[in-house]
Amino acid sequence: MTARMKKLMVVGAVVLIGGLALVARGLASDASLLPVGATAPDVEGKDAAGTPVKLSAQKGKFAVVYFYPKDETAGCTKEACAFRDASDKFVKAGVTIFAVSRDSDASHKGFREHYHLPFPMVADTSGAVQKAYGVPSVLPGVDIAARVTFLVGPDGKIARVWPKVDPVVNANEVLGAVAELKGKPAH
Repeated sequence: MTARMKKLMVVGAVVLIGGLALVARGLASDASLLPVGATAPDVEGKDAAGTPVKLSAQKGKFAVVYFYPKDETAGCTKEACAFRDASDKFVKAGVTIFAVSRDSDASHKGFREHYHLPFPMVADTSGAVQKAYGVPSVLPGVDIAARVTFLVGPDGKIARVWPKVDPVVNANEVLGAVAELKGKPAH
């Protein structure tokens, strides 16, 4: 066996072990997410006018609390724009959307203006909201939240959790769940 082949085998083993560790971490991290039926911790974001909006003020209505990694990145932009494009349907259904990331208020302001995002955005710079919902980081030791969505019911409890989110379809999945829980067909 040549030195190059040995090196490739070592690199392959490291990649395999790293991949298995990430899979194991992903499976374990789902266990730390707030479960269905748990009381949703309060969050406060700012709407398009800069007015504070609290989750606790939405009691009696459904709310979405979705975590995303970073403003102005490809997947996060697709997800934010999907929620934006469906925002009229969410408003009609009486659902408030809260978008949460570790980015600052200034970053959110720029992201909101760039893509005309109408919903409250939560600047969780300390990670307190991420921790309260049990949302893991994308990688250990990195202060960037994983992509996870929670649907909060009118009773203030977690009604659904999407631990593995496809940013393109998540908004429609959430609308479908709201319609199902309300006992109405989704439109």
